[in-house]
Amino acid sequence: MAKNTTSWTLEVKALVKSIHSELSLNEKNWHKFKNNKYRRSAELLSGALSQIINDGKQDDIEGLIEQSLHWIREEIKDPGCPSH
Repeated sequence: MAKNTTSWTLEVKALVKSIHSELSLNEKNWHKFKNNKYRRSAELLSGALSQIINDGKQDDIEGLIEQSLHWIREEIKDPGCPSH
């Protein structure tokens, strides 16, 4: 695939980064949202969008989108907390 030649503004890049940060699970909210298929899917889709905006690899972008679909279809579940 050709490199993303669209010029994204710094504002767009900052917004995408902020959205991804807000949607990403972390140590504070992981237990609450770990099995929420919509939350997990949104996190993955925001990652894909971030990759698109920042000239990510097509395979990585497609992988994130496919993983998101698996969550929506309930084909995968979170395996649980690795520390338990």
